[in-house]
Amino acid sequence: HAQPVACVRCGPRIHLADPTGRVLATGTEPTLKQAARLLHEGRILAIKGIGGFHLAVDAANETAVKRLRQRKGRDHKPFALMAPSIERIRRYAVVDSTAEAILTDPRAPIVLLAKRPDAPIAPSVAEGVASYGFMLCYAPLHHLLFAEGPEVLVMTSGNISDEPLICDNDRVLERLGGVADAFVMHDRRIYRQVDDSIVHQVAGGPVPIRRARGYVPTPILTSARAEMDIFAAGSDLKNTFCLVKGHQLICSEHIGDLADAEVYRHYAESIEHLKGLFEVEPRLAVCDLHPGYLSTQYTQSLAGIAVMQVQHHWAHVASVLAEHHLDGPVIGLVCDGTGYGTDGAIWGCECLVASLDSFERFAHLAYYDLPGGDRAAKQAIRPTLSLLKQAYGSEFDPTMLSAVLERIEPDGDKRDLIIQQLDSRFNTVATSSLGRVFDAVAALLGLGDYNHFDAQLPLAIEAASADGVEETYEFSLTRSGEDTPMTLDLRRMLVAMVADILGGVASRSVMAARFHNTVAEALLETALSAA
Repeated sequence: HAQPVACVRCGPRIHLADPTGRVLATGTEPTLKQAARLLHEGRILAIKGIGGFHLAVDAANETAVKRLRQRKGRDHKPFALMAPSIERIRRYAVVDSTAEAILTDPRAPIVLLAKRPDAPIAPSVAEGVASYGFMLCYAPLHHLLFAEGPEVLVMTSGNISDEPLICDNDRVLERLGGVADAFVMHDRRIYRQVDDSIVHQVAGGPVPIRRARGYVPTPILTSARAEMDIFAAGSDLKNTFCLVKGHQLICSEHIGDLADAEVYRHYAESIEHLKGLFEVEPRLAVCDLHPGYLSTQYTQSLAGIAVMQVQHHWAHVASVLAEHHLDGPVIGLVCDGTGYGTDGAIWGCECLVASLDSFERFAHLAYYDLPGGDRAAKQAIRPTLSLLKQAYGSEFDPTMLSAVLERIEPDGDKRDLIIQQLDSRFNTVATSSLGRVFDAVAALLGLGDYNHFDAQLPLAIEAASADGVEETYEFSLTRSGEDTPMTLDLRRMLVAMVADILGGVASRSVMAARFHNTVAEALLETALSAA
C-alpha cells in the first residue's frame, strides 16, 4: 500500500538515460516519444514501473528479442507480453470471457493464453510452448508509452536471469548497463520490489501460479485461529514464505531460487519486512524435511524459536486443504520433480491419504535410480537411460536403442559412463519423480534433451499433444505387502512407446497425447484404489 504524491509540479518526473546515466530526454512527452522511437528501432529499454524495472522490446522484432535473450542470459524461458487493450491481445491469443475478467481485474496479472497460430509475434518470445503470457497496462506510464505507437511489447523482469528484480535507479545502471540500450526512469523510490503475478486458467477458473504484485501481501483469511505467530520458510526453488497471525496467512511475493546469493539476501530482508509490517513475532518456525535446503538451514539458525519440519508433498496437500477450508482426510495426488521423503529417497509422484495433522503414503511411482544429482533435472539423457534400463531389465541393450539414444545424447562415451554409473549405483539416488519421467518421454519423442528452464520439456509435451486421442499405454499398480505402499509401474508404457518410435507407427503428437492419457488414467486408478 502506498499514498504517494502525484503532482504536475512535485512529480514524479521521468527522464530517459543511456547506460552511463547520461540524460537523453526529460519530461513526459519528450521521454516517451524518444523511448517509443528506440523500441521501434529494435532497441532494448529498461522501464521503471510500480514494482521495479521491466526490460522491454518490440515483440514482433525477432532480432531484438534474440538480443534481449543473449544479454539477459535467458536462453529459452518464455517472455511476458504487454498490450494496451483486450482487443489488441485478441489479435495474438485466444481470450474467452473468463480470461478477459482476469486480465481486466485491478490486480492486472500475466494470464497464460492459447496462441493464435497466425499471431505475428517473434518466434523467440515463447518457443516450444502452447501459450503466451499477456498482461494489460497497469501503470499510467505504460498507457502513455503505448499511446506513442508500440503495438505489443515484451515486458520481462528487469534483472539478469535468476537474480532479484531491480527497483533502484543506480542499481539498474550498474547491473543492466550491458543489457538495456536506454533507461526510462522516474524519481519515485520503490521501497520493495515485486514481480508481476501469473495466473493460469484450469477447468475454466483462475489459478494463480505466481502470487506477487496485486495479490500480496493481502492476507488469506482462515476459519481456524493460530494459537501463536508462525513463520513458514517455504522451499528453496520458487520460494514463497508465509507468516501466520491469528486468522491471517500472510504470504510473501515470489522470491525466487535461494541458491542465488542476491535472492537469499532478498529472502532474509523480505521476512524481516513482513514481520515488521504485520507485527508478527513467530514462536514456531516450519520448514522442509530436506537437511540441505537453505530455507531449512535458515529456519534452524533462528534463536529462541521452536522448529517443526514437514514433508514436502504433505505440505502440498495441506495447502490445498487450507485453501478449501478442509481438515481431511482426503486422497491427495502430488506430482512434481523433487521432494525429500521420510525414507531419504526423492519423492515426486505420491498418493497420500492426508489430513492437517497426519498423512499415510498410500502409493507412489515405482522407484528408479537418478544419476548425477542436480544434473539429472537438466540433462534428459540421465533419467532416460535409468528408466529404459529399468524397463527392459536383463534385455536392456543400448546398441539396439542407439537410433533413439543418439538423438538425445550423440556422445556414446557419455552414455556409456552414465550406464556404468547406474550399474555401480555411484552418485545415484532412488526417486519416484514424475517430473523426470516427463523429461525422458519428451527426449524419446524428440522434443528436446535439456531443461534450460524449469519444466521446459514437460511443457513441450503439452504443446505437442494431439487433440482427440483417447488411447493409453499399459501400466500396472501393485502392492508387495500389506504394510507397504502400492507402486505405480510405467515400464510397459516405456517399452511400448520405444517400439512405436522405432516402428514409426504413430506420430509424436499422438504418442504425447497417449502418454498424457496414461498418466491421467494411472493417477485416477491409484486414487480410486485409495478410496
